[in-house]
Amino acid sequence: MSITIFCIVIFAALLHAVWNSIVKGGKDKGLNMTGVVLGHVPIALLSLLFVPAPAPESWPYIVLSLFFHAGYQLFLLQSYRVGDLTQVYPIARGTAPLLVAIVSILFLGVVLRPIDQLAILVIAVGILSLSIVRQQDGLRNVNAAWLAFFTGCFIAAYSLNDGIGARLAGTAIGFYAWLGIANAIVWVIIMSFINPNVLKILPRQGKRVFFIGGSASFIAYTLVVWAFTQAPIALVTALRETSIIFALLIGTFFLREKLNLAKVFSTMVTLLGAILMRFSK
Repeated sequence: MSITIFCIVIFAALLHAVWNSIVKGGKDKGLNMTGVVLGHVPIALLSLLFVPAPAPESWPYIVLSLFFHAGYQLFLLQSYRVGDLTQVYPIARGTAPLLVAIVSILFLGVVLRPIDQLAILVIAVGILSLSIVRQQDGLRNVNAAWLAFFTGCFIAAYSLNDGIGARLAGTAIGFYAWLGIANAIVWVIIMSFINPNVLKILPRQGKRVFFIGGSASFIAYTLVVWAFTQAPIALVTALRETSIIFALLIGTFFLREKLNLAKVFSTMVTLLGAILMRFSK
């Protein structure tokens, strides 16, 4: 991986941690998530003026990705309602490279070297240790851990799907611009059933998350999708999980979440596994 791709993915990781902290930090997390998702639309429409439409071969991947992204957003939203950013985020992000590696072995015929296997083991240890960290109330938050784990499953699914789809599309930006707009439409439909009041108050109370969170989210994942077309998907997926260290810092210093040795250890172990996977090829 070139230094340019490396730095771009690290920057995307920082942006991803920022918008996640915005969703977690607000009182109405449904409003914040909706603001982020719908906030993709303005910048996506602007992008379409400068890039070609994705090739027809990629359209089925866009459709399938709508399911994966909707599942990811719903599970992430519920995770943040019951758990801390410093617990939920590392589990969700740490699960993804682990699952991508497993799918690559079982279904894509990828043979992992010993260092790859070590990276998987280290990430697994980090995830398992995070699943039993204590919340500020002193109780083990098992529900948050499971929700975060399933969030990670959807992350792995859309990462593999979008990586392949963007390569077929011939334009990473065009691929995600179409996907971002379609995803916003699907999310509006979902929220109209589960919490229609959010759509009514968004123009009044969600401007900041709409413009800042939405732009950060769109740019972050557009950069990752582009990186998928330039480097192996598993490698990019692992590298972008350095966002967990940014999330730890944001959760501790800005959201005032309690920092303890368990969270530090678990986050650093998971990060170490992601780094090992980054340098395994």
